[in-house]
Amino acid sequence: MSQANDKSVDSTNIGASFTAAALPAAIAFLALYFFYKAPVFLTLNNWISISVQIASLMTISIPFSILLMAGKVDLSVGSMVGLSGVVAGLSFPNLGIIATVVLVLAVGLAIGLLNGFLVGVLSMSPIIVTLGALTLLRGLAQWLSPSPLFDFPEAFTFIGYGRLLGLPILTLIMLSVLAVGLFVMARTPLGRHTVAIGVNERAAYLVGIRVKLTVMLLYGAVGMSAALAGLMTIARINSAPSGTLGVGLELSVLTAVLLGGVPFTGGRGSLLRVALGVWLLGMLSNGLILMNVPTVASLMITGLVLVLAAGLDVLRTRRG
Repeated sequence: MSQANDKSVDSTNIGASFTAAALPAAIAFLALYFFYKAPVFLTLNNWISISVQIASLMTISIPFSILLMAGKVDLSVGSMVGLSGVVAGLSFPNLGIIATVVLVLAVGLAIGLLNGFLVGVLSMSPIIVTLGALTLLRGLAQWLSPSPLFDFPEAFTFIGYGRLLGLPILTLIMLSVLAVGLFVMARTPLGRHTVAIGVNERAAYLVGIRVKLTVMLLYGAVGMSAALAGLMTIARINSAPSGTLGVGLELSVLTAVLLGGVPFTGGRGSLLRVALGVWLLGMLSNGLILMNVPTVASLMITGLVLVLAAGLDVLRTRRG
């Protein structure tokens, strides 16, 4: 019996080691493969370009990961990005840059808190609530601006292409969000409460954790981060097309988070590994573009990565 238990433990350890090493190994393999196909891939300028391309995705993925660690999900982030871009585009002429940014972030926070209220306080299904929000927010964005908005103030679009300390501003914003997320999870009660809720929501409530308030705060953070990502995106492209801005972004976020090892059921996870998951998606997109792979094929490959991420999630869940 003892030998059987030892073999089971060894098998579990091997499986855990395999799933832990899969993401770094995939990044190393892709880097070498794309470097072989297109040597410019491993240049510093190209990697800085990748960091700009993934800045919005990372900005949403970090708070989204923390929310998923609590066992909740928000599928409305793509539409929130679209609505934020439209609200900003309509507000710039009347409010100016600072007031517009404050307004957009406040709208994102309010929508996130509303989602959190419906899920955390009224105990409605997170998937149903946020799927409804996805449709509602996209419709609202297209109603507010059926046509794309262009030509934002230059002082605002500077955020999209400007640099500070030698790094793109978008990259610095992305790294700041990651740093805040790491601090919250490592140094604040909110981080510990989030994981406890993901492990067992009822038990967390019984030990005194304010579950409903915590869930609302987490949704509020996701909503505000999606609004920030919307501002970052329109600053980079100097346009806010209500019909396409942020479309499908929720799937990219979910793929990155699952690749990073946060289980769909919550209870554990690492933000640094999520950052690696986002980076892998950025590398994949950048490498395929350098190889002139058609957009349709790129979408299919991204879909396969999502399936792979879901498979790894199942494997990790079974290993416990």
